[in-house]
Amino acid sequence: MPTTNRKKQKKGRDTSVQGTNDSSTVSKVSAAAQGYFHDVFLQHFVCKVARRAPLINRGYYVRWRAVDHCVRRFLHITENCPKRQIVSLGAGFDSAYFRLHADEALDRAVVFEVDFPDVARRKAALINSNVTLRGMLDPNSSSLSGPVYVSSGQYRLLGVDVREESQFEEALGAAGLDWAAPTLILSEVVLTYMETQWSDAVISWAAKLLPQSLFVMYEQIHPFDPFGRIMQDHFLKLNSTLHALRQYPDTAAQRHRFLDKGWEQCVCLDLNDFYLGLVPEEERCRGESLEPFDEYEEWHQKCSHYFILTASRGSLMEQALLTHAPVSPVPSVCPSWSTTALSVQTVPVCTEGLGMASTSVSPGQVLLTGGSSRRGRGMGTRILLRGQEGWTSVSVEPAVDLGVRLYHTATSLPGRGVVVYGGRSSPLKPAKDLFRVTLDPCGPAGPLDSEDRDTGKLCVEQMVCTGDPPPPRWRHTATMVRHKGEDFLFVFGGKNESEAVLGDGYFLSLDQQHWTEIPVEGAAPEARHSHSACSYQGGVVVFGGLDRRGVPLGDTAVLRPAERGFSWETIELQPPPVPRYSHSAHVIGEKLVVVGGVWLHSDGVPGVVVIDLTERSSVEFSLDTSSVPWPLMLHSFCSELTDSEELLLIGGGGNCFSFGTHFNLQPVTVDLRPALG
Repeated sequence: MPTTNRKKQKKGRDTSVQGTNDSSTVSKVSAAAQGYFHDVFLQHFVCKVARRAPLINRGYYVRWRAVDHCVRRFLHITENCPKRQIVSLGAGFDSAYFRLHADEALDRAVVFEVDFPDVARRKAALINSNVTLRGMLDPNSSSLSGPVYVSSGQYRLLGVDVREESQFEEALGAAGLDWAAPTLILSEVVLTYMETQWSDAVISWAAKLLPQSLFVMYEQIHPFDPFGRIMQDHFLKLNSTLHALRQYPDTAAQRHRFLDKGWEQCVCLDLNDFYLGLVPEEERCRGESLEPFDEYEEWHQKCSHYFILTASRGSLMEQALLTHAPVSPVPSVCPSWSTTALSVQTVPVCTEGLGMASTSVSPGQVLLTGGSSRRGRGMGTRILLRGQEGWTSVSVEPAVDLGVRLYHTATSLPGRGVVVYGGRSSPLKPAKDLFRVTLDPCGPAGPLDSEDRDTGKLCVEQMVCTGDPPPPRWRHTATMVRHKGEDFLFVFGGKNESEAVLGDGYFLSLDQQHWTEIPVEGAAPEARHSHSACSYQGGVVVFGGLDRRGVPLGDTAVLRPAERGFSWETIELQPPPVPRYSHSAHVIGEKLVVVGGVWLHSDGVPGVVVIDLTERSSVEFSLDTSSVPWPLMLHSFCSELTDSEELLLIGGGGNCFSFGTHFNLQPVTVDLRPALG
């Protein structure tokens, strides 16, 4: 390729990377405006404040919190030093200097901000034209033409390409950097935009020239799982490739990278570990209460794909390294992994959607209700039919509208139809009604040899129940149990607009349509939502879910019929399975088959775990998705057993932070034969 074309491409990529600064600043301003953190200076770097979605606000909050934690720790460790410095690489429109200066946290400290000349020039112009920002500089500060665009007593703004090592070093020296003084080097999603040879060179350069220093880096990891693939595609479309991901795909690789490049100590945490381990519980609760929120899967996946790293040179800086919490709320598990991967095949039917509910109404017929898709919420009701030519999807028109609902339950009751319960239309609007759905014999539940049918009818009636009903909820379970020869619907767990998790259980008599109390002995499982519950020996087996701290559970509990009512029993499994939530589960004989879900760490993304309820053991199986032409995300989905050895997985996906919403395009089947032995 001619040199001129390469230079044009490089300039184009650099311009695209600079554009990420603007969008990032708008998102930070949004999070600050909603009260996630205090920063009155960010707003001066945007034309107007735009409100982002709660998931984006939370994502930028934990980013801000992680970086601020490291900066404050550096300033604390060096508070008695005669001089200390912060060098912010690719600083963009960051407001850290102004915020720290206002907090009087920069005593005997100088902040050096470095970015492309065009970005530094724009920032200098914004500072000089703004009374508030200009007032945070010394009266005798100067504005220059470059490479030092602003020079004040505690603040220097440099315009230089950090890939040009000699120019970078010269510019810092000209700006007054003291190479021997304790120095923090900050790289907040910067080095990954460079080709890896250049980012490695920057890391080595800093270790060589700054003997008493702390390197703080915030970047992405885990490029190869479904979320990581979507994340990479997003930045590719922006012409801002994430270069370091493939060579340094996880926290262990990033740690070894710094140690290999001359740093003496290094600690690297993904954002789930940081948030749960180093952000005080009181602060977490404050942030989590600011906005209605129901995107836990996407939140945990975002946090598992970003890390905060500290690397040190010199004994003083070793004290500034990140530390793990004394007692981590994240359980450490060593599951048993099978060497066999279960085969996954696509089914050529369009059933994309999130938060749907499914239930088998008869062999080869699956009822789907609710959910949301690209077309919005209120997707209607469909039936999947399995005929000689495979699966087909049929839209049906209930006589009574089931309303817009996500994360509800549809429980099949033999001979009684299907009970649709709970759910929500938004995190502030739970569904409060209860419906019984039965199939019209003239609709698609009839004989499958009527090839010309494309719609059908459902009989839907609202159930008017007596007694004290449960509080409205979603992300719960509703399972059929037997007590004294009578069928009951057992509703357990979930959440609603006022309770982060619910731990109560309620019984609905299906004969009398009456909410009634039945004695339950034993210690009930802790409160949770997004768990699974399956009918088992007249009772229920419950697995996993998300607890009130926002940590996935990996416990198994059985509600067994007892003489007076029911009794809870905890099943201790050896080895323990990977904790998870937003999964689905089915009982096959004495085995509980759990599929999909979300765990806090990307390298432990669940496939299928088979739990032997008699032997009290578990085995994890990965999924072979090589034949699936899109990233298969197994959360916010539903599943049904099509026979004793095959699972049909329907819907699923989620909002992948700011990278776009992903929907599984078609159902897939999972061959369980190797797992069931």
